[in-house]
Amino acid sequence: MDLRVGEEVPMEEDDEFTLSRNYFLAKEGSTSRKKSARKLSDIDLVDEQVLRMAVSAIKPKHEKEIESLLKSYKDLYSKWLFELRCGFGLLMYGFGSKKILLEDFASTTLTDYGVVVINGYLPSVNIKQVVITLAEVLSDQLKHKRKNSTGSKSRTQQPFSSQSIEDLLSFLNLQLPDDNDCFICVVIHNIDGPSLRDSESQQYLARIASCSLVRMVASVDHVNAPLLWDKKMVHTQFNWCWYHVPTFAPYKFEGSFFPLVLANCGNSQTTKTALVVLQSLTPNAQSVFKILAEYQLANEKEGMPINALYTKCRERFLVSNQVTLNSHLTEFKDHELVKVGRHADGQDCLHIPLPCEALGQLLQELG
Repeated sequence: MDLRVGEEVPMEEDDEFTLSRNYFLAKEGSTSRKKSARKLSDIDLVDEQVLRMAVSAIKPKHEKEIESLLKSYKDLYSKWLFELRCGFGLLMYGFGSKKILLEDFASTTLTDYGVVVINGYLPSVNIKQVVITLAEVLSDQLKHKRKNSTGSKSRTQQPFSSQSIEDLLSFLNLQLPDDNDCFICVVIHNIDGPSLRDSESQQYLARIASCSLVRMVASVDHVNAPLLWDKKMVHTQFNWCWYHVPTFAPYKFEGSFFPLVLANCGNSQTTKTALVVLQSLTPNAQSVFKILAEYQLANEKEGMPINALYTKCRERFLVSNQVTLNSHLTEFKDHELVKVGRHADGQDCLHIPLPCEALGQLLQELG
């Protein structure tokens, strides 16, 4: 603004100048105030069990409205069944738990078909066991239909548990020209759950969905869930029909396996989690972990060199070669039971990310 001496400043410009000056004075005052020294780590966290009990005691709101909303979706059941019979899959999305909705649809509308429910929100889901269960349910359904039509017993076959996953998928993909309405339904709560998000699990689920005798009904809750699939999986294998069905129901079951933000995940909780993982591994893998834990308790400041671990494991006849040991270590690393570091001398060393007290407790629990 070009102002000459002796000239008057117009009223509008004067107001604008005052406004600007007050703004910068206010900003200057706000930055000069003393900042709080409090940190997030200063929050006094409570025990997880206590917090979960407190959460469960909270009275739910809008129960009537939620129930009314769920009832309104019943009008779509016949349409959903028609689309399943036409070979499509159903994918439900929207805010709120859809567990009650999917199970009500299955129990009221899919009564003429075999139904297998997969809880994708669980910490681990065994895909091979899922395929075995599907094959067993389908086999029973086919036997029942043949018995009703011919009155004769079907011949016995090799147990499904001893067959490969490829053979099981071939069985689920049988062609039955005489009956186009024979299929089994897979209901998956949270197909985008943490244990199913890896590429291998999604590829297997897509192959299951594409089998001629399988129909899939699933729910998603993560905003990026569609990124799990490519075009072929969406349009050819899953063959989704997308439905926006917000329920606004609490994620009571889905959230029960996730750590709470305000919970104190102390040593006891960490030990409990590690114990659950280790108990799912083979006895040899557990013994390898014990050797590593015992070394760490005796040498707190050092990780165990991989060569030393291999020597100990061979002495106790736990592994016969380096490849076997590496497979155990891969499992440990995948479950975040072991971290890999490097010694000052350049050796790769293994370290269990648990304090000594928790590690000792874990060894006692393992026996």
